[in-house]
Amino acid sequence: MNRDLTRIEGGTVRMGSERFYPEERPVVEVRVAPFLIAPHPVTNREFAAFAAATGYVTTAERPLDPADFPGADLEGLEPGSLVFTPTPGPVDLRDWRQWWRWQPGASWRRPKGPGSGLDGLDDHPVVQVSFADAAAYAAWAGGRLPTEAEWEAAARGGLDGATYAWGEEPNDGTRANTWQGAFPYRNTGARGWKGTSPVGAFPPNGYGLFDMTGNTWEWTSSRWTDRRAAPSCQCSPGASRDAVGAGEARPRRVLKGGSHLCAPEYCLRYRPAARSPETEDSATTHLGFRIAADA
Repeated sequence: MNRDLTRIEGGTVRMGSERFYPEERPVVEVRVAPFLIAPHPVTNREFAAFAAATGYVTTAERPLDPADFPGADLEGLEPGSLVFTPTPGPVDLRDWRQWWRWQPGASWRRPKGPGSGLDGLDDHPVVQVSFADAAAYAAWAGGRLPTEAEWEAAARGGLDGATYAWGEEPNDGTRANTWQGAFPYRNTGARGWKGTSPVGAFPPNGYGLFDMTGNTWEWTSSRWTDRRAAPSCQCSPGASRDAVGAGEARPRRVLKGGSHLCAPEYCLRYRPAARSPETEDSATTHLGFRIAADA
């Protein structure tokens, strides 16, 4: 293991919420064994060390496979991923394509595509990583990805049933890196940060864990099922490669935590109970991960 992890004692955890979105219902009690979890998301510095040591090539950097895009015209289409782009003004919030665009050449090394880079972002969470990328890093580091139940137990920080990781007061821009302003066109920034912020730039929760709320959504190992309702709005695009015609639905995993793009008037998902589906091959500018391990 290449970093210190925080021990969470586990026990019976109440997951979900009856107050917000259908996919969070019903509240269920789950038994969680003691486990270890990283105090912050994996950073660009850490992921760069992994890539240098292993030669790993992420999903967004690999050539597109026509088999993954039946019926789509891939001629001349380069590898890439989705990049958030603010709109000039108010738009129909039912259409995520208004603010997400497929960007050839976008990857963890160039999060916004050609011309972007990681200068000054060493301690920011790595983004533009798929489920496979996150799992590969976790295995290399001697750990794994947390389950949804583990993640939610850790995120609550000991506050059973609280709306937010810190209690009941909404985020005022000082508690977590979430959208401040009118989505998706005006963001004044949480503590001045627009986009990702360095890990640890906002207060930890009751377990001493940073960025369990906001900054980036985080992959879990749990598969998304239709046991609960489908999401009522698209905080995460749900399938980044759908932007170029990805064909049939692919396996999805549960994302947790919300991101710097979470805005109450669109989707109030910077809460421990909130959840979102994402296809395993997706990578975006607001999606990262942290590692866990058995205790």
